Amino acid sequence: MSTSPKAQTLPLAHVWHTRTSDQVIADLSSNRLGLSEADSRSRRELYGPNEFSTALRFTVWKIFFRQFTDFMVLVLLAAVGISIWAGAVEDAIAIAAVVILNACIGFFQEYKADKALKALKKMSAPRCTVLRSGTPSGLLSSELVPGDVVLLEAGDRVPADLRLLEVQGMRADESALTGESVSVEKQTAIIQAQSALLGERTNMAFMDTLIVSGHGTGVVVSTGMQTELGKIASLLKGKLGLTPLQKRLQQFGRQVTLLILIICILIFVNGWLNGHALMDVLLLSISLGVAAIPEALPALITLALSLGAARLVMRKVLVRQLSAVETLGSVTCICADKTGTLTTNKMKVRRAVASPAAFTDLRDVIEITLAEAMALNLDVKRLSDGTLSGDPMEVALYESALDQLGQEGFQTCVRNAPRQSEIPFDPASRCMTTVHRIQEVQVSIVKGAPEAIAPMLTNPDESTWLIETSNGMSAEGLRVLAYALSVKENTTGQIIPGKVIGICGLQDPPRPGVREAVQLCRQAGIRPVMITGDHPLTASAIAREIGIMDNDGVLVEGKELVELGVTEIQRKLKSVSVFARVDPVQKLQIVNLLKDSGETVAMTGDGVNDAPALRNADIGIAMGKGGTDVSRQAAHLVVLDDDFTTIVSAVHEGRRIVDNIRKFVRYTFTCNSAEILIITCAPLLGLPIPLLPVQILYINLVTDGLPGIALAGEDHEHDSMHRPPRKKDESIFAGGVGLHILWVGITMAALVFLLEAHCLNMNSSHMSTIVFTALCFLQFAHVIAVKNERRNLYQAGLGRNKSLFLIVFFSSIIQLLVLYSEWTRNLLHLHKLTFAELGLSVLPAVLLFHAVEVEKVVRRRFSKRTESV
Repeated sequence: MSTSPKAQTLPLAHVWHTRTSDQVIADLSSNRLGLSEADSRSRRELYGPNEFSTALRFTVWKIFFRQFTDFMVLVLLAAVGISIWAGAVEDAIAIAAVVILNACIGFFQEYKADKALKALKKMSAPRCTVLRSGTPSGLLSSELVPGDVVLLEAGDRVPADLRLLEVQGMRADESALTGESVSVEKQTAIIQAQSALLGERTNMAFMDTLIVSGHGTGVVVSTGMQTELGKIASLLKGKLGLTPLQKRLQQFGRQVTLLILIICILIFVNGWLNGHALMDVLLLSISLGVAAIPEALPALITLALSLGAARLVMRKVLVRQLSAVETLGSVTCICADKTGTLTTNKMKVRRAVASPAAFTDLRDVIEITLAEAMALNLDVKRLSDGTLSGDPMEVALYESALDQLGQEGFQTCVRNAPRQSEIPFDPASRCMTTVHRIQEVQVSIVKGAPEAIAPMLTNPDESTWLIETSNGMSAEGLRVLAYALSVKENTTGQIIPGKVIGICGLQDPPRPGVREAVQLCRQAGIRPVMITGDHPLTASAIAREIGIMDNDGVLVEGKELVELGVTEIQRKLKSVSVFARVDPVQKLQIVNLLKDSGETVAMTGDGVNDAPALRNADIGIAMGKGGTDVSRQAAHLVVLDDDFTTIVSAVHEGRRIVDNIRKFVRYTFTCNSAEILIITCAPLLGLPIPLLPVQILYINLVTDGLPGIALAGEDHEHDSMHRPPRKKDESIFAGGVGLHILWVGITMAALVFLLEAHCLNMNSSHMSTIVFTALCFLQFAHVIAVKNERRNLYQAGLGRNKSLFLIVFFSSIIQLLVLYSEWTRNLLHLHKLTFAELGLSVLPAVLLFHAVEVEKVVRRRFSKRTESV
């Protein structure tokens, strides 16, 4: 019976591959027959379960209450408390309703996204087979402990990190961990280099990788968070950072709040010193605060992001975090993992070249085409469900032969040349041989590396052609296999030595539409960068094929990131198109370097090795169909169809959302600034304050809110994908938004003051109602004018956002009902207007609409002049 493991074995975790299998078993105090039940239980208490968690877990209540942590929401909650203390219960209820609406929208979106992600989750190797005192036993993978001996078969997912003890033709697909698309041949001999990369530790089997062929046994050396996968998972812990828009709004909220407090205090002190009732002055100050704070802004931003998320779901993109949608609009660099993201993660024969006719001097004896040789020399099994089981390269050869010969031709070929024997692939000879009987002839078909096949050929010209063709294919990033045959006539016993049949090049090909998607990225000012663990030749070939790398593009290998200093790396960063042979930690390093250089980085990927970079990027985009659960948990967005072109659609949607948020900011802050100017400047001009607190609240919640929310459904700007991304530190008031708010707000206030003065001059007793109505229609005119940022309404037309015009129409009807309904007039302290007074109230709106349209013409001409310069 084995004893408990030694404490000193833990430091060996990173060098298990440098020790013999017997040494590893001794270090773990185990044996080749496995542990006993009692020993397994004691070790489980010592090491814990073989599992780990990478996602930040939140309960339903935590998700809900997290919606109230926004700074601007906290200010509004304070306003609710003050309103209740001051006795303005109606005002408090109205403000609280907006805050709760915002919280509910955010909560339900995050809750739905979390449920959808759980539906996507796939269990990773929930059961495995271990030896218990020499007897095979089924076990939950979470119950494995160091020292357990695990039996592995083709199709098994490795349940922990293992040091292999015995293997028979075993190959493992480690693409999820290393990014290498070709399966790895496994063996049991020691690896001398302690610093060998994961892909070079061929005597190890790593957790969550897939055994594609062969079988073997291994002893568990690491479980849970101590595995290579667990080490990557540990990099995912920590709080997610704020998106660019959240950072800007957080900063803006503090600035606005400070300004509001100063103005409100000044108004309160001034009113109190002038003898006004204390409660009236307090309510006016609160009303001004509510007017200045865009209380609909959090709800609008959440709604805009929610609507965008719903549109993205229809485009096969799942939003894990609602606020991450807008980040797509600021992306300047997309770091794309090659395997499974830009490529299909499925090997395919890209080129097949038969030997020249001059070499085929076996035609009088036997004639075998390259496609027939590919069909005969195979190690692939078709499972009961119709799927193919075997090494990815073998499956690719099978599919290529089937495509060339057809189903009937393939079956005829195999039937007419029954296999008599085979020599499996041997790492030493780098070849696989199958022996067939064709009529009275025994044919040996050899498949392997060209440099291993060339010495078998008797014709020097064949050897030269084979090596030259192979080198050409290798330069294109293809993995090359050569086919040759030898013949033994059964009647005469004559042996005809090796002759070349042909050569084929395999590659994990690009996904359909990726090249066009890359071109769209460049058109939109977004820089695509490939990051992969694959070979530089393969990476550069794919990068050139899809347009990521051109003649001026630079490829950097992972070892250069270690050898070069940070300064040198940052100097080369702008010209680098491809990073090859990088490990998971280096992917994270690259993302951080790009972020430090000022880029807004999107990282796409599907493997476990992508997860830390996905988490740390400004926006992490995982693959939902072929991706790992770890990568999906780490990402902000999940592309459900694994299509890179979908990401471009998501970027387009992100830009639309940011544009619409800017339109709402332009609209609502203009109206709020006009209200502030009216309240603060009226006494300075010798005019009475024309608006009551309840009227200001009505304007903000009905006139501001509903039309503003309709802007969230506005369609894309016509040039949204023909302009560079917005800078992530760009102010939300940049691009003329702040100037627009200033001059239009002043214009609104000036029109109101002129109207107020006219009413006073006419001794009108309806002055307050006329000003209130005029301000409402001014805002209706303004929202229609700002629906298009650069084109005027006469050019762009009504567009597809009919909801905006419907809301403006019905809001106008509500405004008339408020004026001509006795109950609402009494509630808002209004008077019934004549038609002449109503027309007078609408006139400023017509003037303002055309003034904003003239502004667009001026901005377009100024922009063209700037571009020409």
